[in-house]
Amino acid sequence: MMFSLRKIAAAGFAALVATPAFAMEAPADTGPAVAAAEAAASIAKGDTAWMIVATVLVMAMIVPGVALFYGGLARTKNMASVLTQVLGVASLAMLIWVTYGYSLAFGGDSHVVISDFSKVFLNGVTADSGAATFSDGVEIPEYIFIAFQMTFAAITAALVVGGTMERAKFSTMMVFTAIWLTIVYFPIAHMVWATGGLIFEWGALDFAGGTVVHINAGVSALVGCLILGKRVGYQKEPMPPHSLTMTLVGTGLLWVGWFGFNGGSELEADGVAALAVLNTFVATAAGVLFWMLGEKLTGHKGSLLGGCSGAIAGLVAVTPAAGNSGPFGAILIGGIAALVCFWFVTSIKPKLGFDDTADVFGIHGLGGIVGSLGTAFTMLPALGGPGDADYAAGAQFVIQLQAVLVAIAWAGVGAAIAFFIAKVLTGGRVPEDVEREGLDLGEHGERAYNY
Repeated sequence: MMFSLRKIAAAGFAALVATPAFAMEAPADTGPAVAAAEAAASIAKGDTAWMIVATVLVMAMIVPGVALFYGGLARTKNMASVLTQVLGVASLAMLIWVTYGYSLAFGGDSHVVISDFSKVFLNGVTADSGAATFSDGVEIPEYIFIAFQMTFAAITAALVVGGTMERAKFSTMMVFTAIWLTIVYFPIAHMVWATGGLIFEWGALDFAGGTVVHINAGVSALVGCLILGKRVGYQKEPMPPHSLTMTLVGTGLLWVGWFGFNGGSELEADGVAALAVLNTFVATAAGVLFWMLGEKLTGHKGSLLGGCSGAIAGLVAVTPAAGNSGPFGAILIGGIAALVCFWFVTSIKPKLGFDDTADVFGIHGLGGIVGSLGTAFTMLPALGGPGDADYAAGAQFVIQLQAVLVAIAWAGVGAAIAFFIAKVLTGGRVPEDVEREGLDLGEHGERAYNY
């Protein structure tokens, strides 16, 4: 089915060796050797190979993708700081994930909000453990499922950096990440993607992370920038990106890596994965052109920064719809998201005056909202979606709206708690003289550029 990324039994995803519906009668010899051979045969090598590739592609989205995208948007004096924060936060998220995060998100089913500690330190997981895919009796190694999900946790945490960069302490972001993953990311991932989870049981559609990743990160970044305050000189002195070249390189790496992000979320190398890959092409292209169209319609020149921003908006919006949309529905959702994000970033944000440095909320947050709500309509057969003749878009929209509201509320409250504790423990932001000098030297004792 194409409805959601991981509509799989979440009983730890371990050692699930199901018998295919088309299996022949079991042979008379059912000794240990035969049983071992049958268990080994349940692992789909082709699907496993694709998931390894997809996982590596998502890793490229973080380091160097997000790091270069954000770094290019920063001022020269803060480039190394941004790169270090993304690297550090992502690395911490990976270690927390294998320690207890995977267990809390996917340790067992029948939990409404969060799972349990049954798989803490990956207890019970071996090279022979299998994680079920969408096809009966077909599995991939649980280790690669763990690794794939780990990259999602890491990139979501890294995205939050964009809202507070150029004034947040490295220590603040590290403490925040540890708390935030525990009380925000793991519960939302479980609620959306695990059997028994609150949002999963509603039937919400989130193929690859519109709520779990993008709304979550966008709202959390907004909360962080409000708690830490504006950069010194914000809206009073120019703060242009120091390297649009770096930002374009980061955009390209994100776009390429997103094929693993969306295509890998099917967990199989099949037609739905192919559809997700195609949709990742066309929704992103629509985002690029519609953002630049918005610039032209408002009397500005089409810009490289605008094109890069539109690409990310298109990618974000198509994420929940990647396997839940036909190509023309993906074009529509990517274009609409780009225009909505453009309007917010250029017109609404300046009036509100908050300092979300890399527009994480304006692009990831709003793009995720547009994509999550729009998925209810991209499912329509009239738009080339996979819904059947009985599909009710209105009813699904209500479910999507409920999921979006829960994600916003949970991320908002949880991020506020995490940032408040981190601020109390570490001070929150660097002193003003360090901020003026640049966080590269003040925080890390080095420069990104030695000239």
